[in-house]
Amino acid sequence: MTSNNRPAGNAAANRSTANGQAARTCQFKMVLLGESAVGKSSLVLRFVKGQFHEYQESTIGAAFLTQTVSVDDTTVKLELWDTAGQERYHSLAPMYYRGAQAAIVVYDITNADTFSRAKVWVKELQRQAAPNIVIALAGNKADLAAKRQIEVADAQAYAEENGLIFMETSAKTAVNVNDIFMAIAKKLPKTQDSSTPGGKSSGGNSITVDRPVNSGGSGSDVGCCGSSTK
Repeated sequence: MTSNNRPAGNAAANRSTANGQAARTCQFKMVLLGESAVGKSSLVLRFVKGQFHEYQESTIGAAFLTQTVSVDDTTVKLELWDTAGQERYHSLAPMYYRGAQAAIVVYDITNADTFSRAKVWVKELQRQAAPNIVIALAGNKADLAAKRQIEVADAQAYAEENGLIFMETSAKTAVNVNDIFMAIAKKLPKTQDSSTPGGKSSGGNSITVDRPVNSGGSGSDVGCCGSSTK
């Protein structure tokens, strides 16, 4: 992973903005959905570690990784849930996208069936996920454009109709991989009113900087933001 996207230690959390306010640190849950072998794990591996494996083992259940990026004066920590694409794991998907603030639905541009399946995932997220979830559509394996079955214009039109971020990506060559994650990070809300009338905390979405977060299971109803007081 390129170092310019990863803050060193807590430097970002301790940084002050130009107007003297403490920089914020936000934490968001993001889930990747799509058919098996479309390259979900490869996208996450490229984004988090800057690596690509030609032969990637299928994910069993889900894999969890984190990555931290900087957006303006905000440090954004992404909890990445890479879900298995095999049909037998489909029933587990709601456990991972429940409480997610963002999702990337991935399809393989050389396989039209995976695009059809991606549309099903988008409908499921629109119906069952959080109402304000940010959804991106990734047409992966752009390095195999000569074998494409899905035209860019068709995917772009679908994305616009459904309010999705859309990019064609290649985990192999790294094309648009960082870009799609950053586009999502920029669209996520960096400020939220997490207090109820009377000034008491609602206990819902506030994340305090440097507080350990339990990432196990599906209980990651995490959001934004905590301003560093350090």
